[in-house]
Amino acid sequence: MTRKIIIDTDPGQDDAVAILLALASPELEVLGITAVAGNVPLSLTQKNARIVCELAGKTDVPVFAGCDRPLARNLVTAEHVHGKTGLDGIDLPDPTMPLQDAHGVDFIIETLRREPTGSVTICPLGPLTNIATAFQRAPEIIDRVQEIALMGGAYFEVGNITPAAEFNIYVDPEAADIVFKSGVPITVLPLDVTHKALVTKPRNNAFRALGRIGEVVASWTDFFERFDKEKYGSAGAPLHDPTVIAYLLKPDLFSGRHINVEIETKSDLTRGMTVADWWHVTDRTANATFMGDINADGFFALLTERIALL
Repeated sequence: MTRKIIIDTDPGQDDAVAILLALASPELEVLGITAVAGNVPLSLTQKNARIVCELAGKTDVPVFAGCDRPLARNLVTAEHVHGKTGLDGIDLPDPTMPLQDAHGVDFIIETLRREPTGSVTICPLGPLTNIATAFQRAPEIIDRVQEIALMGGAYFEVGNITPAAEFNIYVDPEAADIVFKSGVPITVLPLDVTHKALVTKPRNNAFRALGRIGEVVASWTDFFERFDKEKYGSAGAPLHDPTVIAYLLKPDLFSGRHINVEIETKSDLTRGMTVADWWHVTDRTANATFMGDINADGFFALLTERIALL
């Protein structure tokens, strides 16, 4: 039985690899892809999502443009990591598949109303603006969501855009606060996991050996690893967003704890911090499964195996 998912994303090279993994996996039915402003502005994220679908030969997957700014903040982007297009690293043709006319938030709402309760998983790979907006506009859909599996936040690793905050949560902390307080079952793939999923040279060579799409993936990771390797002094760059899709496919690759996670929205110093009660030192109710570890070899084996199918 396939699992129905909506991918909400701001591509970004690592988002693009996550989309490829989902499109290559028969266990998943991608009902649609909703773009959000994040790594780069919405005009580029919606374009990049269509580029990735065409690269995978999956032009039947509908792509929607969602929110172009956070709920209550000015947009912060990450061209310093992903380049001016978000998919820097290799030149790819502009997409010819159409952008859907409907707004991404409307697609999320209408899909959850249409599909059986508990049958759709939402996979946010960027800021949570689209999801929070959908929940605000149509609160009756909240109980219809099977699960939210998202990349964002951190505990031990703390922050990558500020000393206290991970990028996706930092960009729209008000949206994250709404989602984490929604009551939907949430699984978080934080920096604590993704910083253990490093694209080392042998792993990137394995991508490159897979043919055209593997070469594209390797070019993307070559590009954005230059920033992370210099920043962290690591042997490779963290491959963040594909961990979300890998979790849906092989949850045994991950381990974590069901804990309380609160989002800091008030402090300028710690804006966007995921205050994760890893040690259960408060009496706050657990609201998320917060992953802390990954079988990195198994993760990259899965990713290489699936990309080879495209």
